[in-house]
Amino acid sequence: MQRECREPKDVFIIEEPFAAEIGAGLPVMDPTGSMVIDIGGGTTDVATISLGGIVSSRTIRLVGDRMVKVIIQSIRKKHNLLIGERTAGQIKVDIGCASVEKAVEYGTIDVRGQYLLTGLPKTIDIAAVDIAEAIQEVTEGIVIAVRETLEETSPEISADVIDHGIVLTGDGALLKDIADVIAKDTGVPVFEASEPLDCVAVGTGESLQHIDVYRNRAIKG
Repeated sequence: MQRECREPKDVFIIEEPFAAEIGAGLPVMDPTGSMVIDIGGGTTDVATISLGGIVSSRTIRLVGDRMVKVIIQSIRKKHNLLIGERTAGQIKVDIGCASVEKAVEYGTIDVRGQYLLTGLPKTIDIAAVDIAEAIQEVTEGIVIAVRETLEETSPEISADVIDHGIVLTGDGALLKDIADVIAKDTGVPVFEASEPLDCVAVGTGESLQHIDVYRNRAIKG
């Protein structure tokens, strides 16, 4: 016996940075402007939001994944050591740093992989400075996206962002010193959300619980 499948009457799409701001506890429906940088594996979304709508935004593709790939490439090129994505991801978590100058504070880490000159397993000491230099192009791309988003934002909203700061969410928010690097470049305070990995999921759930509130600003499909 086949069950009848019914199509939903309404479908509402909520943008990821909007969900991230809700999950971070920011007042997205207020006239006060706020800004979020959601650094994920597939994309990084930068957005200013006010009155339940996105005022200005930028999306960069493959930021988190790109960091992992450049770490793999850098270690292979400098040390003739082949590592996998899981190892590279752990290196990013353990000693990954957005600031080359501050990376020296995080020392080194033992990394195991296949030594390409012999084909045998080998452990090599990798410095945090090397990792910071490898991912610098990616972190600079994030900073540029933040700056461009701010430049497109009205003076009133920009003033609100300066007063309240920019919130970081997503996996990339855990990258050491990323908040300081962005703050130094833009002159705007930057802080990490209390639960950065869960903001999008929490915000999506809260939007469903208060669908009547967000219904008017959602994109109807």
